Amino acid sequence: MSALAPLNPPFGCRLCPRLAEFRDENAEKFPDFFNAPAPTFGPVDASLLIVGLAPGLHGANRTGRPFTGDYAGDLLYATLGKFKFTNDKYDSRPDDGLKMRGAAITNAVRCVPPQNKPIGAEIKTCRPFLINSLDAMENLKAVLCLGKIAHDSTIAALGLRQKDAPFGHGNEHAAEGRPFRIFDSYHCSRYNTNTRRLTPEMFEDVFAVIRAHIDES
Repeated sequence: MSALAPLNPPFGCRLCPRLAEFRDENAEKFPDFFNAPAPTFGPVDASLLIVGLAPGLHGANRTGRPFTGDYAGDLLYATLGKFKFTNDKYDSRPDDGLKMRGAAITNAVRCVPPQNKPIGAEIKTCRPFLINSLDAMENLKAVLCLGKIAHDSTIAALGLRQKDAPFGHGNEHAAEGRPFRIFDSYHCSRYNTNTRRLTPEMFEDVFAVIRAHIDES
């Protein structure tokens, strides 16, 4: 990776016209919101990178911090705290004093999409920022993909074949040529938890495996 290659899109990024227009609309409706690409949260020397789908309208698009201010963040940060990846100070706002400990969080798509559904071209356009992040994070031991879109974009970012690393909750894959492993979980969205597709116990089981892997590596 070039030393000048960005890990995050610029604040006013307009690479994806549909997403930029949606941000413009939200800036008018919610002028106090962050309304920009959500940057990665956590240190570049982290041993764990969590890859989500995209900012939520009233989550990271409002607060500017991934998974902050919405239900998915409540479950994610509680679990991160339980497994000592944070100082356990999460309070749904970016000034809550939360500190990451050996972990970082990013998204496959950095701007909020309409109906929380980015299209393929937007996922591909945003992928270089994920590629650059994976290249820059030299101490990674684990990458956790939350949901199939995050998984598929991560696999593509690593130049791997989807058929060799299929998505599935609890799946684990080698990252050929890389010093880390890839772990999968269903996304910690309210929909998935309300339907019991994902329970807190299932989510914690994935983190237990990751914590053990990092501690043993």
